[in-house]
Amino acid sequence: MHIISIMAHQDDEMRCLGTMLKCRDRGDSLAFVTVTDGSLGFVQNPSIAREEAAAIRHAEMSALCAAVDADYINLGEQDEFLYDTPAVRLALIEAIRSTRADVIFTHYHEDYNADHVTVNQLVRHCAMQACLPVIATASPPLAAHPAIFLVEPLGPFTFPATHFVDITAYHDQKIALLKHHASQDEALFQALGAGFERLCARLEAYRGEQVGCEYAEAFTPMQARGAVKGYSVLP
Repeated sequence: MHIISIMAHQDDEMRCLGTMLKCRDRGDSLAFVTVTDGSLGFVQNPSIAREEAAAIRHAEMSALCAAVDADYINLGEQDEFLYDTPAVRLALIEAIRSTRADVIFTHYHEDYNADHVTVNQLVRHCAMQACLPVIATASPPLAAHPAIFLVEPLGPFTFPATHFVDITAYHDQKIALLKHHASQDEALFQALGAGFERLCARLEAYRGEQVGCEYAEAFTPMQARGAVKGYSVLP
């Protein structure tokens, strides 16, 4: 299968990366799609030029993808000013088609960041349209609707977890890969007092305790046309 992360920013894959690594080891291909350029993620350097910030974020995400032999598509919309427009929809439909998505991970519909919520809405619409011939793009329509799973948001939100993946054997590799986002590890420490290692371990240990393992990632399916399957797709 083709497993795709569609997120607003470079590093948002932190809530599904362990599961994606597990999918890769069972023979699946991986791809990462980011909708914005991530250029406003530099709380540690707010005066940095947008072009320089975007280039850093792109290089960091590219390095992570190269390390796991994954494709990377960056739609390059302006960070923190993402809107649902015809151009963005067309670009995302093409990205979903070109990656031949079977499974998509994306943001939950309640989140602290409006870019995340907008991506959730975009995926809901574009994943459906990616299967239909009424919108023409460079790549042909998908043969079937992809399964869509939503990742846990950061912050005080009630997340109705229904699917759990034991990532105990992948936790350390996941953290090492997330360290490719060096600019964001620094930004998280400044903004939240914790970097990727603590933010991931704390939640994954909590979810793991719920299902009897050391570390787990939790998801809920998107309630959308074709997105919920009657068979298991997660490892």
